[in-house]
Amino acid sequence: MEEDQEAVNLAADWADISQGLRKDLGHQAHSQWIKPIQPGNYCKETGTLDLYLPTEFSANWVNDRFADRLSLAWKISRPDVRHVRILVHPGRRQLPELRLGHGGRPSGAPANDSAQGVADPISAALAGDSFAALGQGTAGIDASQTFTTFVTGTANVLAFNAAQRMAASEKPQFSPLYLKAATGQGKTHLLHAIGHAYLASHPHARIFYCSAERFMVEFVQALRQNQMIEFKARLRGFDLLLVDDIQFIIGKASAQEELLYTIDALLNEGKRLVFAADRAPQALDGVEPRLLSRLSMGLVADIMPADIELRRSILENRLQRFASVDVPADVIEFLARTINRNVRELVGGLNKLIAYAQLTGQAVSLQLAEEQLTDILSANRRRITIDEIQRTVCQFYRIDRTEMSSKRRARAVVRPRQVAMYLAKVLTPRSYPEIGRKFGGRDHSTVIHAVRLIEELRTRDADMDGDVRSLLRQLES
Repeated sequence: MEEDQEAVNLAADWADISQGLRKDLGHQAHSQWIKPIQPGNYCKETGTLDLYLPTEFSANWVNDRFADRLSLAWKISRPDVRHVRILVHPGRRQLPELRLGHGGRPSGAPANDSAQGVADPISAALAGDSFAALGQGTAGIDASQTFTTFVTGTANVLAFNAAQRMAASEKPQFSPLYLKAATGQGKTHLLHAIGHAYLASHPHARIFYCSAERFMVEFVQALRQNQMIEFKARLRGFDLLLVDDIQFIIGKASAQEELLYTIDALLNEGKRLVFAADRAPQALDGVEPRLLSRLSMGLVADIMPADIELRRSILENRLQRFASVDVPADVIEFLARTINRNVRELVGGLNKLIAYAQLTGQAVSLQLAEEQLTDILSANRRRITIDEIQRTVCQFYRIDRTEMSSKRRARAVVRPRQVAMYLAKVLTPRSYPEIGRKFGGRDHSTVIHAVRLIEELRTRDADMDGDVRSLLRQLES
């Protein structure tokens, strides 16, 4: 009975571990090599767990390429598991006949030494033996986050250029590089991009990418299991060290000391180091002065919050992935102006809007954006009022405030009133009927007409577009 319960527990633990490895490795590698694994015998006395695979070939392949990763995953999930063995299932020891594919390789085996079956050396280094075992339990390098997919502007160009220099084949002028940015502004993207570009010029490089929190987990595991010598040797064997969210190492004196020694050792050998955090080194409370000095001795590059121009560029770049989806210009403008806290929310909002439109068959529109992105929009909006908009527009066009509610139809009055209605729709969460009531009790159809007219005029009348941009800057400043 106890054995049966243990088998159930192991199966439940493996389900969680397997799901995590699927995210790390991707669907293809996970489906081919990890999914067939079955937990087998477990010896409590020695802490040894057997993992079974159906064939000798698959067992050897997984043992060569994923043994350390599997061992670490199990140790984190169950500290009582101290050793992991990868074996052929006892009932399937006969090796089936292998059909040779192109080049004499067994059918089903990857065309190179990468576990993901990729042909280029970069992907091989990311997925296979060139990527060191320590830290492989983390997300690894994200294949989509490269320099090519990073959109630059005045807010992030310094950090972008510094990251490229760090990844270049020639020796960088500074090390370490310290990327400082608030949440969701792109610092993690640049860490991944550095890893990709560095491997392009150094195909056999050993890279360690992790968060500071993961560094702490690895450190504590090594300390508990009396494996500090192996931990230090492995950590100092990397050519490029990428550590994200370094602020989370605050207060861990022993880990800080180990990181300090590692930084010194790697710098002395000419290795490259990149750190990222949400604050400057000087603002890291609880960090030892010596470590703080090392973190700031190279280049500290800020990534500032994306301005409106950069937010537009990011959305337009993202839209290239959805060529079949029509997203009107007014929706892009609305999202760029309204979702201004961080880039992650901005892109997430666009993705959510497009996904909803595709799944329901609805066209992407300003109204749909307002309906489906309520939470994101409300969190980002500065509470600009219609009264504030009317006052600003009247000052800009030098007309009396009463004209916003008057019945006069002179062009000198109508056009500013229409601009104010348009801005009220863009900058506030008010509905068309609510806006109409603030403009002398006008019908919602009048507001809709005004909004569409100003949108159309902005596309063909440079003066009108300039007026609106100027007003937007005044209202959002």
